[in-house]
Amino acid sequence: MAEPAAEGDSLIGPLVVLIGPPAAGKTRVGKRVARILDAPFIDTDRAIAAQHGPIPTIFAERGEAAFREIEAGAVAQALQRRAVVSLGGGAVMTPGVAVGLASAPVVLLTVSAEAAAERLDPETRPLVREGIGAWVDLVATRMPTYASLAAATWDTSSRPIDLIADEIAEWTRERAAAAGGS
Repeated sequence: MAEPAAEGDSLIGPLVVLIGPPAAGKTRVGKRVARILDAPFIDTDRAIAAQHGPIPTIFAERGEAAFREIEAGAVAQALQRRAVVSLGGGAVMTPGVAVGLASAPVVLLTVSAEAAAERLDPETRPLVREGIGAWVDLVATRMPTYASLAAATWDTSSRPIDLIADEIAEWTRERAAAAGGS
């Protein structure tokens, strides 16, 4: 028998899904939001790495298409859980992933190129090995998709991460209440 519904339990699937470009802070913010909401946190990139090995190795040995197939499976699993979910920056570019996000509460985290340049480690980000110029081009390509999927947006360039996490947690609670949660 199920436990009585807790705040946000009326939602089927994730409490909130964080999307955005590499270095936007999806993992850092997501962990904090999960802690505030007392919910599990799922980082699909970390789940993939735990099961399949380092993402740069997957890209190098199997190619981006194979990685995106693995990623789509990891995202589909994550979207079935009542959790705070952080997706890899390119996940939303896979059509099946974008369709899966259609009914989810999606938050877009953005970041300026200047702030991203300070955060990026090209060794761990295969698609931005060429530096910030590659990042700018990548974000320009993905931004229309990010924007079309997002119900709300926060910029992480300079505001305190804890404040952003508090605001996203409050937004998530308000959405849950509006959807009939207690």
